[in-house]
Amino acid sequence: MLPVLLKTLPFFALIGTGYLAGRTRFFTPEATAWLTKFVFYFALSAMLFRFAANLSVGEIWSTPFVLAYLAGSTTVYGLASLVARWRGVSTEEAAVEAQCSVIGNTGFLGVPMLVLLLGPQAAGPVLMVLAIDLIVFSSLITLIITGVREGQMRLGIVKVLGQGLLKNPMIVSMGAGLAWSASAMPVPAPVNDFLALLGGAATPGALFAIGASLATKSAERLEVAGWLAFCKLVLHPAAVAVAALWVFPVEPHAAGVMIAAAALPVAGNVYILAQHYGVAPQRVSASILISTAVSILTITGVIAWVTTF
Repeated sequence: MLPVLLKTLPFFALIGTGYLAGRTRFFTPEATAWLTKFVFYFALSAMLFRFAANLSVGEIWSTPFVLAYLAGSTTVYGLASLVARWRGVSTEEAAVEAQCSVIGNTGFLGVPMLVLLLGPQAAGPVLMVLAIDLIVFSSLITLIITGVREGQMRLGIVKVLGQGLLKNPMIVSMGAGLAWSASAMPVPAPVNDFLALLGGAATPGALFAIGASLATKSAERLEVAGWLAFCKLVLHPAAVAVAALWVFPVEPHAAGVMIAAAALPVAGNVYILAQHYGVAPQRVSASILISTAVSILTITGVIAWVTTF
């Protein structure tokens, strides 16, 4: 485990550097917002397009993989929802807590870290996890909250969801990359070099931005936040591991990447959704803070384990 810890520490050191910059106000919230925008729309999009354009659909899509990830994630999602309702919170709050339990920081942390630590062949499975999170679960929380507030499901909600996906640069860049791959045309060398250069800024920029954004978050409702962090860091990878290794015939390396992706800390976009709908943003903020801090050890342990098979 120590060799893996030494490989993961630089990633978390970058997060820590961003956190210190944010806490000391050397890096203001406005600066963090602009850096995040650069990473989101330019650097990360270039990285995702380059990965997808150099992969075939068969290297990304796998029905057993999708079923295993959905089965494990849905199990934890349902458990977190039931526990929240048992505590007496509203359906909207339960949906937000369930979102915390299964949506990891795949885009900003998972893609660069897992591809580097688990090899280039990890790109396909990581992109598949990211696509499922964005398309399935991000849509699900919107449907639940909108349905509860309006008392019914409208056809217009589907239109809003579709527009949201088409405006998401991660979805657009992956889709454009796969379209290029399907054309069977090689990416021209100058374009590939440009994408590699721009995409190279995604890893340090994203990690620094994660840390700087954590500096503005508060740790309130620690009992609930601790439970949600436990769901995300322990129960989610465990459920996905059971589904991938014993229920569905997922190829071992892809299964390992999927399990490692499931062990990532709570994603920042859950906080954006919670803040947008006005549903428990402080609770989400605390779960992001706690899960990111604890994941230094938990994700190291998970990666060390999955590399054994």
